[in-house]
Parts: sequence; C-alpha cells; structure tokens
Amino acid sequence: MNPNDARPAPAAEPYVGLRAFRREDSARFFGRARESHEIADLWQANRLTILYGPSGVGKTSLIQAGVLPLMDPTTVDILPIGRVSHGSPFPSAALSQHNPHVFALLSSWSPEETPTRLAGLTLRGFLRRRPPRQDPYGDPVLTLAAIDQAEELFGDLAHRQPYREWFIDQLVEALEADPHLRLLVSIREDYLAAILPHEPRLAGPSRGRFPLAALDTAAAVRATEGPLEGTGRSFAPGAAEGLVEDLRRIRVGKALGEEVVADAKVVEPVQLQVVCSTMWRSLPADVRIITAEHVRRFADADRSLTGFFERMITEVSRDHLDGDTDRLRTWLRRNFITEQGKREIVYQGETLTAGEPNRVVRALVERHILREDLRAGARWCELSHERLIQPILQHGRAAEPVESRATPDEYLRAAELAFRDGEFGLAAKQAEEALSRCGDDTWLRAEIESFLGNVAHRREDFEKAVAHYRTAAVLFETLGATTAVGRLLAGIGRLRLAQGRPAVAVQELYSAIRRVPGDTAIQTELAWALWYGGHPDAARDVLNDALAREGDAAEALRARGEILADLGRTAEALHDLERVRPLQWPSTRAAYALALASEGRAAEADREITAVLAEAGDHGPVLLYAAKVRELAGDAPSAAGLARRAKAAVAPRLPPHLTAEADRLAEQV
Repeated sequence: MNPNDARPAPAAEPYVGLRAFRREDSARFFGRARESHEIADLWQANRLTILYGPSGVGKTSLIQAGVLPLMDPTTVDILPIGRVSHGSPFPSAALSQHNPHVFALLSSWSPEETPTRLAGLTLRGFLRRRPPRQDPYGDPVLTLAAIDQAEELFGDLAHRQPYREWFIDQLVEALEADPHLRLLVSIREDYLAAILPHEPRLAGPSRGRFPLAALDTAAAVRATEGPLEGTGRSFAPGAAEGLVEDLRRIRVGKALGEEVVADAKVVEPVQLQVVCSTMWRSLPADVRIITAEHVRRFADADRSLTGFFERMITEVSRDHLDGDTDRLRTWLRRNFITEQGKREIVYQGETLTAGEPNRVVRALVERHILREDLRAGARWCELSHERLIQPILQHGRAAEPVESRATPDEYLRAAELAFRDGEFGLAAKQAEEALSRCGDDTWLRAEIESFLGNVAHRREDFEKAVAHYRTAAVLFETLGATTAVGRLLAGIGRLRLAQGRPAVAVQELYSAIRRVPGDTAIQTELAWALWYGGHPDAARDVLNDALAREGDAAEALRARGEILADLGRTAEALHDLERVRPLQWPSTRAAYALALASEGRAAEADREITAVLAEAGDHGPVLLYAAKVRELAGDAPSAAGLARRAKAAVAPRLPPHLTAEADRLAEQV
C-alpha cells in the first residue's frame, strides 16, 4: 500500500483569499509576528496610535489575527474592532437624530445592543456607562478601542462630511474623560495627511505611529508555509521559496528582444493570498507534499493574478457599468498604462476620473485593482501593481467565466456597501437582486424589505419606504418577531410625522409601543408626534414616564427640554438641556436659547441663537424660537421677519399649534 493512502485528506482551505483574516484565523496568520508585538505595545502605551499603509497590505488582518490574540483579557478591556460606516437592515427611520459615524462606531462596539438606544448616545456616554474593570490586583485596566478603515471618515462623499468634526470632537471628549482609554486608528496611507491635523487634539503628547509595509521574503515564505501546519500537506524544501520568488519578479518590458524582469524585493499580502488560494484549490486531492513542480503548475503568479483581475473587473462592471467589461478594460488601458507599457498616474476629479464616475474608482480600489494617493493636495490613482498591466493589455481575449454572487446574503452585503457610499440606486438594485434570490427564507426576505425601506428613506421617497417597512413588518409578524415589528412600526410613525401627518404617526407609534413596551426611543418619538399634533402636555407626560424609568436617556431629556421651553417652563427646560450638553441639533440649541432669554440671560441667548441661525435652513420651530428670542431682546423687526420665515418653512413645517404665535409675531411691524 502506498503510505500516502493512509493519510487523512487535506483539511479545509488554509488561505483566506481576498477577505481579511479574522481573530479566529490567528492560528493560520503568519509572517507578521514582529509587527503584531510592536503594535500591541504601542496601542497600550499611547493615547492614540495610528497604523497606516497602502490598500491591501493587511492592516485589518494584522489587528484581528495578529494583535488581538496577544492581549491578556485579565489585564485589558478590549472593545470589538470599530468602523465609522454602517449598513444594516434595521429600519433607519426608527432611529432618532444621530451622528452616523458615532452610531456606526457604537454599533461595532456593542453589536448586541438595541440600535434605538445607541442612536441617542455619545461616545463618552457609552464608555462611561460600561462597568469599570479591574485587574487581579484591584487596579483599573486599560480600555483598548480600535477604529479600522478610518479613511471612510475622510472620504469625499458629501453626505458624510457634516458629521466629521462632530465625531472627532466626541472622540477627543471621550479620550480626555478617561485616562485609561487607548485608541488605535487604522487608515490607508493616502489618507494619513487627512488625520494628522487632528492628531494633537486626539493624542496630546501620547501618540504613536506605525507604517505597515509589504512582506519581505522571509515573512512571505513564513506566510506561505505556516498555514499548512496541521492540514496534512506541506511544502517540499525550496518550493515555498520558489513561489515567493515568482511573486517578487515583475516583467517590466523588453530590451534588445529580451524580456526584462525586475525584483520587487517584497510581496503584496493580497497577491500572496490570491496565488496560494488558487494553488490550494487546484492541487489534486492526493497531493501531500507540494513540490516545485506543483508550484510551477498551480501557483503561477501571472496566471493567478490574471484570473483575479478578470473576476474583479467583471464584478465591478456588473455592479456599476451594466456589465460592460470591455468598456472598463478599455478605460483602464487608455488611462492607466503608458505607451511604453508602464503604470500611469491619473488625476481624480471631484466626481469623475478620466470620464468615469468615482464610484467605479472606489470599487476598483476596494478590489485592489487601483490604489489612491494624495500628492500636492490632490488625489491621484494608479494600478495597484505592475502585474496587472499584461491582463489589461490582453484586451482581445475572452474573459474567463466569472461566477455571479452565489447567495442573496452576498447581494445584500454589496447593497450595504453601496448604501454606505451614497450609491442609493445601486444599493436598491443589489437588494432587489437579493430579494429575487432568497426563495422561502422569510427572515431574510423581511430584512431585505427593511433595507429597501432604508434606501427609500434616504432618497426621501417616504411612501415607498412605508410600503417596504409595512411588508417587512407583515413578514416578521408571521415569524413571531414582535420586537422587529415594533421597530418597523416606529419607523413608519416617524415617516408619517415627516410627511406632516402627526395623527397617523401617533397611531403607528402606539402600535409600536404595544409590541415593544418600555422602549424609551419609541416613547420619545411618540412624544414628538403628540407635540406636533398640538398636545404638548400629553407629550411631556409621555416623556416623564420614560425618564422615570430611564433617567439618563439623552434623547428623552432633549425632547422634554425642548417641549418645556415651548411651554414656557424655562427653569425645568434648562435643567434638562444642561444635562445633555453639548447641544448639537439646531432645534435643541434654539430651544435652549429661548429658555436662556426667558430667564433674562440675554447675552448668552443672543450668542446661541446667532450661531443656530447660520444652520437653521428652513426649520419652522427653530425660526419661531429665534423670533421669540429676538422679541425678548426688544428687536421687533427681526422677530417679525423670522416669524414670517417660520410660517413659510417646510423642513420641517411649523406645528399647527404654534402658528398663532407665529402670526402674532409676524404682525408686530
């Protein structure tokens, strides 16, 4: 008998391919031992540590599979790795006003907590309410927090920018409030310049930086051989070295009829994983020792990376260019490769890059086809590696068949990524595809309907959002998921309020409370609906009940403070609003200014309302409160002008019960 016949079959694939290593993959994460220990030390020693490197170099993998396993849970308190963008089927219309970056980070740090509760928290408030941890000797332990892919905070997407400074202010406040908090920020190298101006405030004198580079030869060999431990397979002597050497060698052209090959000296981790994963899947099942011949046949770097390139551009063209792969390949060839067959650097415009939308660039960057760089204050992009030149130049040959996404979950994930980037049309398209593939999976169908409601909500198509939420609620009802139904009904209630239908909103929110009794966030929305419907005393009673049960609920305190200011109960209003400072939302600041003015604190009120008016826009209650502040200051003409603006406002409209007050002020002059 052949001794190989008695050996067990090879284990499941040991290489992770394109996805990042997770913490549970630490046993097959090799080649980064030194970096893991250095970052672990920096993270614990400094208030702020910045880990930076190019896209695809393995920052996420390093944190999750290299650094976290080194931490002793008895001596440190580690929060889950955080992100500043968030995609979820949870009905977004059910959430109160919030900073999306803060909400995303808190959702990462506390994934099991109710989103409606998280939406009302600040970073400092969240950390302060966590129970203190002590080491075995009774000393407080460090709290380690990490934000991965922080470039999402500094991207040029317009819908994120208004919240950036506010988010950073909250980070600073949290770090200053807790001397035991340590923050690790992982960011792409081309965005490093964007975070550096904030570094002094975030870090003070306690800061660290760590540049992460590609793998050197020894590390790349270790990353190739190590994952095979315990799989029943191993490399023959020199075989792994040959694989790495092939990845290092780059064909850069011809001279005097001879091919010119350059040695890159380093190996890109993402390319190593692509090649090793391709090799593993191609090996015959009976192979136990991987020889140099196996490497030559099944781990050819150019062939593997060509296949990778074909898969990626087919996916991008399907998602963004109606499947026109030739158009994408031609665009890459004409703009990113010189006549001499070298990489070309291309300027990235505000919305277009060489004629294509920047969403195409972002998709290619995410898939490691392009890389971005910041030079002289402008953003540029180029091919991520010289090895991609030849696949692009092979324009005439048929693309290799590429499997479509196999599962509805994958389509939903793609939809969430598009939603994150503000591509709401693409998000809806991907979600509809997911819906068409989910079969009789009622739970998944309900989640997709809820997600489509979120997309419609962001596009301000409130009727369509209500329809999707209603469908999701019916599906969840059949599954007995009453909490999910309650959240969806709460979302519908907020949408009805946004449509100026407070009576209908009250009905929906009462239905939601019946399914989720004691939910402070839903009670707060009910209070707002009652207030807009002309029942401020009933609204206050609802909030009194909510705060009697949960006295530190910031959104309920904010709502009660605003309503008390409207009712003229200024001392009580100031008491509530002082408890939720800093005040971020214009309506809250305007109500605070009104309470200050009513208490005779005219100078403070004037400073507050002047700042608020700069961002008031077409907000009816804010403009009316400003008019009342001006009236109390003795400026009748200004009060009349603001009152007239309040009467004409539509975002949101002035509640009916306040129109008489607006009429009185408008007629003063």
